[in-house]
Amino acid sequence: MNCMIENTRRLLAAGLLVLVASCSTSNTLAPSTPDVTNAEIAGFQNVQPGSEEDFILNVGRRTYFTQGSAALDSVAKATLDTQIAWLAKHPRWLLKLQGFADDPGASETALSQQRADAVMDYLAAGGIDRNRMWAKGYGKDRLVRDCPDTACRSQNRRVVSNLRDERDEP
Repeated sequence: MNCMIENTRRLLAAGLLVLVASCSTSNTLAPSTPDVTNAEIAGFQNVQPGSEEDFILNVGRRTYFTQGSAALDSVAKATLDTQIAWLAKHPRWLLKLQGFADDPGASETALSQQRADAVMDYLAAGGIDRNRMWAKGYGKDRLVRDCPDTACRSQNRRVVSNLRDERDEP
């Protein structure tokens, strides 16, 4: 029995050596690609604080809802609290709130508007001037995923917060 275990170990070790030897040791990474795991991602080193890219990367633009509801849960409120803090620091930005719904049996346009309004109300209660925001419900327009699976459809039940320099269509 010990002999069989020892042979298995040797075979595994030999296989590992073959695998390591077959890997290229040359640096084939592009010169701009860092070779450490915690290095900044190429193209994002120059993100300016207060920019739209800063908002997208560091704040979070999407607020999600449970099926058939426009109520904000604790996760949604945490996302919106982060938006409030960021928007308070960067008052030049306007915010377009786009609501979406993919809830069978619901009036999707009305529900998506209720979701966008709920987000706007929460942001306003947190100190963001209502004159900086406008909300519109789009119903099933612009689905993230078109699928019958419930878990997949949950991605469509959202409000997207988009920064704007000036007001556009509501």
